Amino acid sequence: MNKELLGILLIFGSTMLLALPLGRYLATIYRGEKSWTDFLAPLERLLFRAGGIDAKRGMTWQQHLGALLTINLAWFVWAMLVFCFQGSLPLNPDHNPNMTPDQAFNTAISFLVSCNLQHYSGESGATYFSQLFAITFLQFVTAATGMAACVVVFNALKEGTTEKLGNFYDYFVKSITRVLLPIATVVALVLVFQGTPMNWTGKAPIVTVQGDSVNVSRGPAAAMIAIKELGTNGGGFFGANSAHPLENPTYLTNAVENFALVLIPLAMVFAFGYYLKRPRLSYMVMGVMTVGFLLLLAPTVYYEMHGNPAITHMGADQSLGAMEGKEVRFGAAASAYWGITNTVISCGSVNSMHDSHMPVSGMAELLGMMTNAFYGGVGVGFLNFFVFVIIAVFISGLMVGRTPELLGKKIEAREMKIAIIVALLHPLLILAGTAMSAHLYAGNPTEYAGWLANPGYHGFSEMFYEFTSSAANNGSGFEGLGDNTPWWNISTGVVMILARYLPIIGPVAIAGLLARKKYIPESAGTLRVDTATFGVMVFFVIWIIAALAFFPALALGPLAEHFTLY
Repeated sequence: MNKELLGILLIFGSTMLLALPLGRYLATIYRGEKSWTDFLAPLERLLFRAGGIDAKRGMTWQQHLGALLTINLAWFVWAMLVFCFQGSLPLNPDHNPNMTPDQAFNTAISFLVSCNLQHYSGESGATYFSQLFAITFLQFVTAATGMAACVVVFNALKEGTTEKLGNFYDYFVKSITRVLLPIATVVALVLVFQGTPMNWTGKAPIVTVQGDSVNVSRGPAAAMIAIKELGTNGGGFFGANSAHPLENPTYLTNAVENFALVLIPLAMVFAFGYYLKRPRLSYMVMGVMTVGFLLLLAPTVYYEMHGNPAITHMGADQSLGAMEGKEVRFGAAASAYWGITNTVISCGSVNSMHDSHMPVSGMAELLGMMTNAFYGGVGVGFLNFFVFVIIAVFISGLMVGRTPELLGKKIEAREMKIAIIVALLHPLLILAGTAMSAHLYAGNPTEYAGWLANPGYHGFSEMFYEFTSSAANNGSGFEGLGDNTPWWNISTGVVMILARYLPIIGPVAIAGLLARKKYIPESAGTLRVDTATFGVMVFFVIWIIAALAFFPALALGPLAEHFTLY
């Protein structure tokens, strides 16, 4: 087998194997059962006491959302203040300036919603203070927020009838102390020993091999990089993100970072089965997600490893694959694998420039964000999938003439309306944003000439990708787009807010409504949702609702560009 293919197979296989025990562990700590990390309980009780929180008090779904939205608002205010005044704050050895208000708004929203869309270059646009106390802080707490919201849905699907769905603060704190911090520490140590900086010093002057004198940024990078991957955040400490030789120095760090970003999303699916004591149900979910993932991965790896036919026609050697915008230390296959995992997972970090990928690869990355349900981000990925499960149950029930039920709870009009609104919000935000941007550019291409480095099919894809990435809480981009302007900062900021909170509010509300309903024990006439047949139904619901809505726009962008190469 090709060594490059073997490398990505080993990364994916080892991640899947370790996700199983981690899923069991997650179910254990969220159920409040004894675990080996109980030694952290005194620290957690201290945090609850300091915040005046009763972590044992059950909360309704409305109280969960109230707590979630309130603390998120406080974090937004903090981040805005830091970014607007970072030039005057300590830990700024390179004397980086304050952000403009529109850029600070976009950046604060971006990291608050776990999107990490960066309309600035990390080493020159942010200070060590803002990188650590705003960005890294948000990367921990937003990941924990998604995990806590996911457990609320788990509670609603348990047998019985209740209005109390656990305690948001308990799940939130445990997600940080018992999951994110320990694993991120291990990942950061690996990065440090492989050459990633973890210090407080400013830029260092060096002379390159070809004789150029440059200043290389350093700083507390390893700490941020570990949680950016583990929490499926994606924001780079350096402008080149994980393509930067200090952010991702070796093939080993590339494997570890890719392992970290996939681990918790996979584990949350297994945790779902263990939490409800229905492992077959989690296997069904994992099967659907994995089939979708592989269908996007296969063509991407193929096209990136076979190179650009237009360059081959010029007589250039393409034996290494389509290497424009890629790092030789990783190669074409590992870059393609990273591109799909980071768009399917909603992480958004990059180890190569997606703007330079083959058109079909760019389309697969777009589809990964458009479906937004194949693995997805920590916690929130499962919430997105849950919405499609609700729709599939409703349609399946109507097809076979049975009352739609999910795990003993009837699916009625209110739940279906919420699910449809959440499912259709995603394409609405992406397509409306892209249409307005295309209209602005076409109406005055001279004024907006700085937007697109590649007008035409690829330029359309750049704008399309930006809104898709924003709506999917992804954060990667086709970096031929000049995006640090008031239009892009504000428009994508608004999209990120709506695309983050409504898909959390919707599933949690559905969960609360289901939890109140009378539990009906399963019988011979019950629609079973842990079967391959239902998995196929969910798969096609995802593709019909989340993917086909985008086909006309894909035809105008990456598909049209693909055929120009031949």
